[in-house]
Amino acid sequence: MKILQLCKKFPYPLKDGESVAVTYLSKALHDLGCELDLLAMNTSKHYINPDDIPADYDHYDEIVLSDLDNRIKAKDALFNLFTKDSYHVVRYISEDYTQKLIQLLSKKKYAVVQLETLYLAPYVPVIRAHSDARIVMRSHNVESEIWQRIAQNTPRGLKKWYVNLLANRLQKFELNQLNSYDMMVAITNRDLQQFRKMGCNIAGHATPIGLDMSEYGSGESSAVPPPTPSKGGDADAESFSRSEKSPPLEGAGGGTARTTNQKSKIKNPQSLSFIGSLDWMPNLEGLTWFLENAWQTIIEKHPNITLHIAGRNTPDWLHKKAMQNVIIHGEVEDAREFITAHPIMIVPLLSGSGMRVKILESMALSRVTITTTLGLEGIDAEADTEVLIADTVEDFVQQISFCVENENVLAQIGARARTFIEEHFDNKKIAARLLEFYRT
Repeated sequence: MKILQLCKKFPYPLKDGESVAVTYLSKALHDLGCELDLLAMNTSKHYINPDDIPADYDHYDEIVLSDLDNRIKAKDALFNLFTKDSYHVVRYISEDYTQKLIQLLSKKKYAVVQLETLYLAPYVPVIRAHSDARIVMRSHNVESEIWQRIAQNTPRGLKKWYVNLLANRLQKFELNQLNSYDMMVAITNRDLQQFRKMGCNIAGHATPIGLDMSEYGSGESSAVPPPTPSKGGDADAESFSRSEKSPPLEGAGGGTARTTNQKSKIKNPQSLSFIGSLDWMPNLEGLTWFLENAWQTIIEKHPNITLHIAGRNTPDWLHKKAMQNVIIHGEVEDAREFITAHPIMIVPLLSGSGMRVKILESMALSRVTITTTLGLEGIDAEADTEVLIADTVEDFVQQISFCVENENVLAQIGARARTFIEEHFDNKKIAARLLEFYRT
């Protein structure tokens, strides 16, 4: 099957969820015999020099890039207020991208054109005019839902009014596009049902983000104490044996990881990590909430605890903000090494939609993940057995205290998390089901 993928940014390096989701699925489809081409916007925000694309990024027959300056500009945002258009969407409309799309469609006959996220929807009429390929929306989130949740969490005032305006315009656009495609591929069953409720009546399929488990070690990694807090550097990891899944644990309140053959239990449970693109509003919102509301209480209870924060496009104010026992790494070279260096990952999401790749990666690397109920949407892991849930400040304090005080059971949680990912998020199995759906 010949497939053309359309992306709003080049899906490499694998330092954010969207890049992981696009790359792992496309590699798996290639391994299953599909011929894939990629047309990606090369944006000012996520620019990549074509010479920096590695030679082994070779699952595409052809890669075409289109430069785009999609920076948020005050003048453009102001003028947009006097229109009815979604400012989120119009920043991805490009004449150069349109022309390159037409060129690809004119010289090759595709069975499927797969749009990666809602922001490629403006190109549906172009595809219809130049191809008889089936158009698939692979929706990574219910996009308008993200902004509706952000608006709900925004204090009253001008900012809340503006975020509500953005959310409402994006929702209108999303609703108007729902049945313009031939197929809807949602990232979770939950999102697919949301689209159904919104009026989507085309063929639908849930395709969760899958991981290439060979990229996540043997499933026997356990973190050693990280190095002395600094601006950079990650610890290597030792390994432990995965235990068989057992009943829920008592006391639990409501790059490639490096491994060795030495069995070990989790060490230094007082080293926490947070990693995520900090130009994505839900990540920054959740981290800010955690730092401002929970962190002081946590360090008062556990003076030796540290929080290591990594993320692409870390804002300057976070770099400059001095907080006790918080180490800001900025963008790290290898996300998997960073995750593995710290036995516990926090994901304090208050808004968002879709599926959180970093939670999948943390679990695949046998880390203990503490996240909100919303953060776990689309990942049917068992609370207190494969993951820990915290929805309030008190919950986060309690769950982190549980980890610090019960380090003997953390390896069990991590092992069960790894087993869960192996059973439910194997990329090739997920891609095979999607390919079968495309062939129906």
